[in-house]
Amino acid sequence: MNTTLIIVFAGLGIFIFYIYHNYKKMKNAPNIEDNDKITHLSDKNFQQEIGKGLILVDFWADWCMPCKLLGPILNETAAEIKGDARIGKLNVEESQQTASKYGVRSIPTMILFKNGKEINRFVGVKQKDFLLKQLNNND
Repeated sequence: MNTTLIIVFAGLGIFIFYIYHNYKKMKNAPNIEDNDKITHLSDKNFQQEIGKGLILVDFWADWCMPCKLLGPILNETAAEIKGDARIGKLNVEESQQTASKYGVRSIPTMILFKNGKEINRFVGVKQKDFLLKQLNNND
């Protein structure tokens, strides 16, 4: 019985250390530079930017670990978009009014707009192929 408890607690300790180590690694990960094709949005330019054409807007924040994981995926997606579709990013800390208006309660949230109207919404990290399919199917 004692040996079993020791093994269980040792395994639990290793698991906790693994989670903590990965959390610290992600927390300290630098923000990557956005692709030139990604439009930076704010409360001031949001309506103007979503009003024309197809745009996928990523609602994100600096402190959000899944948002950091999504950054490189959005860069790759922006580089491969065909047609007039675009990608935009809106920092919810800096543009709380817009995030609130669209009911963004968890991040990352991506909303696909066509000519100013929301046509789809995705919550969480999505892969490049999924995003490209959404953009190409609605173009």
